[in-house]
Amino acid sequence: MNKKKGLEEANLPKTEGDWKKALAPEKYYVLRQKGTETPFSGEFWNEKAAGTYRCAGCGQELFDSQTKFDSGTGWPSFYQPIDEGKVEEVSDVSHGTRRTEVACSRCGGHLGHVFEDGPAPTGLRYCINSVSLDLDEETGE
Repeated sequence: MNKKKGLEEANLPKTEGDWKKALAPEKYYVLRQKGTETPFSGEFWNEKAAGTYRCAGCGQELFDSQTKFDSGTGWPSFYQPIDEGKVEEVSDVSHGTRRTEVACSRCGGHLGHVFEDGPAPTGLRYCINSVSLDLDEETGE
């Protein structure tokens, strides 16, 4: 369980120097330099707990655990964000392929990519790096 919300109240926008100081190296690499973690290595790829996934950079709510599914890819996958306005989709033509990058709409942090091979009801698969996320687990209270 990760209750880290401190960056949510931080002043945005930040300089890259500010981000480098605020984020652990792996988080900086993925969120700010558009890196990708190794599949099946992240904290949340196989997480089953109920809760809300937030941006690890700024704390914005992004995905509800009820929309998470096992895609078999080794990254947390969701069929929709909490609200379409919480993520931005950007054309990505890096690595000799055409994909759609997903970024946090508040801080611009790289989250992963969205593909059109997900389950109903949307048919989408938001394939997200664990390191880009924090999880607020439901306590059942």
